[in-house]
Amino acid sequence: MLGGRWRRVASQVGRSVTVWAVSTVTMLVLAGILPDFRLRSADGDSATDIAVTAAFGAGAFGLLSALVWPLMVRLLLLVPALVLGLLVFFLNGALLLLALRLNPNPGEHGAAAPETAVVVAAVMSAVASATGAALAVRDDDAYRRRLYRLSDRRRRSLPPGPASPGTVFLQFDGVGHDVLLDAVGKNLMPTVARWLGGPGQHASHRLTPWRTDWSSQTGASQLGILHGSSYDVPAFRWYEKDTREVMVCNRPTSAAELQRRAVARTGDGGLLGADGASRGNLFSGGADEQALVLSIATRRRSRETRSRAGYFAYFSDPANAVRTALSFVAEVGREIGQSTRARLRKQRPRVSRGGLYPFVRAFATVVERDVVVAAVMGDMLAGRTSVYADLVAYDEVAHHSGPMSRDAEKVLQRLDRALALIEKVAEHAPRPYRIVVLSDHGQSPGETFRARYGLTLGDLVRAGCGLPVPRRARRTHSGAEARAAVRAALRIRVDRGDEEYRPARRSEPIVLASGNLGLVSFPDVSHRMTKEEIDARHPALLTTLANHPGIGFLLVRSETHGGVVLGAYGAEIPVADLDHRPGPLAPFGPGAADAVRRTHAFPHTADIMVNSFHDPADGEVLAFEEQIGSHGGLGGAQGRPFLLSPLVFSDPADDGAELAGAEQVHHVLRRWLTEACGPQAPVDEAEPDRRAA
Repeated sequence: MLGGRWRRVASQVGRSVTVWAVSTVTMLVLAGILPDFRLRSADGDSATDIAVTAAFGAGAFGLLSALVWPLMVRLLLLVPALVLGLLVFFLNGALLLLALRLNPNPGEHGAAAPETAVVVAAVMSAVASATGAALAVRDDDAYRRRLYRLSDRRRRSLPPGPASPGTVFLQFDGVGHDVLLDAVGKNLMPTVARWLGGPGQHASHRLTPWRTDWSSQTGASQLGILHGSSYDVPAFRWYEKDTREVMVCNRPTSAAELQRRAVARTGDGGLLGADGASRGNLFSGGADEQALVLSIATRRRSRETRSRAGYFAYFSDPANAVRTALSFVAEVGREIGQSTRARLRKQRPRVSRGGLYPFVRAFATVVERDVVVAAVMGDMLAGRTSVYADLVAYDEVAHHSGPMSRDAEKVLQRLDRALALIEKVAEHAPRPYRIVVLSDHGQSPGETFRARYGLTLGDLVRAGCGLPVPRRARRTHSGAEARAAVRAALRIRVDRGDEEYRPARRSEPIVLASGNLGLVSFPDVSHRMTKEEIDARHPALLTTLANHPGIGFLLVRSETHGGVVLGAYGAEIPVADLDHRPGPLAPFGPGAADAVRRTHAFPHTADIMVNSFHDPADGEVLAFEEQIGSHGGLGGAQGRPFLLSPLVFSDPADDGAELAGAEQVHHVLRRWLTEACGPQAPVDEAEPDRRAA
């Protein structure tokens, strides 16, 4: 308690010193601009004397304002409002003249004409007020107190909320189960540590790992979690031969189509269909209230399709705008400093972090976080039944700095503070709330395929096909979810963009990357090619890929076995035999065979599915994109996200059972909504096995 009080005192002192410094600079600037305002004696002073005079004058003016104004307000209570408004300016000017005369050295005090003093005092008061407000809004305690005042006003204007608890689902994008535990062990996330029951504390939540599908990325996982189906989402990006289109999960048109397919398959609108809100997600979840949702970003704006409404609502408040703008600038500077330090220290692995990346990172870690957190708190104060929100900050930073880097750890600390803020706001909500924190996937570390071998997966495929390989390998595009948030915020239409994936001739293969998962498709063949057809057309291709040290295994269709997994040294295992003959899947651990079989059954699985090498000893993979923390395929921590749930909810899985796949997570969350509020959301009597599809 005492430590917290001293921290608050230190924070107040720091803000006061900053306001004083800004006021001093303002006075110096005004002295240089206004002819009737000077800070030097008639004989002239040194620059140091002028600065001291300005500093003393600014401090005296601030102190007099703090001491005299309360007394003056009491004396002027009977003055008419219009007269008082005019007197404010003249009294401020008088206080400034008095402050300038209080300099202990009579020969060095400043001087100003009375009318100039009024102008200078007005400008200095405005600057000081703006600076103080800016510093205050960056303080979480001040921000929380402000929200409390707003919530109290809203509560008085609204009818009492329901007695049944609401549920908030917060998705920490890309935070793996082991990363969360490590952060708790390092005291980086005290809120999560308290929930899990630290020393001398009673646990309120349980932590459960779950396993993703082969496509360990937000598009597949969030679609499964929110809409109950991740069927036919083989990767983050893939080529569909029937439509001749490249689907990309963070492209608005693709997200809308994937959501439509999921709703058609399940016959249900989504997890949030009953009085729900979707914030910052790729998909709506069937929510009535949607903001910052990518799948609706391509529609014409209306009450039902407000993809950017959250940004307008947030930045319409000047305090929010100042708070976020200052943090945005600080984050850009922080990223430039961190990337420069990594480059000077020659850290490895390392990827390029120049260009617009500092601004993309700042958008993900500051703007998107602040807007989404504010929207969630607004939903809680409005008493909504269910809220699902995605915070992409960690995922974006971990892609470029590494999942266990200091940069990523700083983001985890800020996410924990956001969680604490939401927890505090829940105390002022019109109904009780249960907070569930989960992730959609983890991230696996490792250098890029291109950095280790000097060529991209596309170059290797072209070599195996006997096609010319470019001298300079072209960089692949990152699939970070932050770019989706930017698109939703700016309402950028990305209806087309296949040119970057299309080969020069239709007979050439299309090679796409999704983390450490690669997809090879031959667009001139209308069906999914078999191993036999590929061998007849390009005899060296499959052998070249399977025997490359950076490749873990391949999946291809087979005329003989239906589907086969290929590995080095001629390994060829039918998918039906993978349980007792894992072959090249052995390093990828339990569940790999099920994930491969499920993907093999998708209609839009690529002709060749390529998974990178994986080292079980250190958890490293080789990303086919320019990322040193990646996800999208099999191998390491990327396939082991977490579910942090209140103990009042039933266990997410039976004792000893593994929670496998996003579709199972969907049914667990539906069950919890039913436990909290009754059967307000459709829920199956028996949670079906995800592989039944």
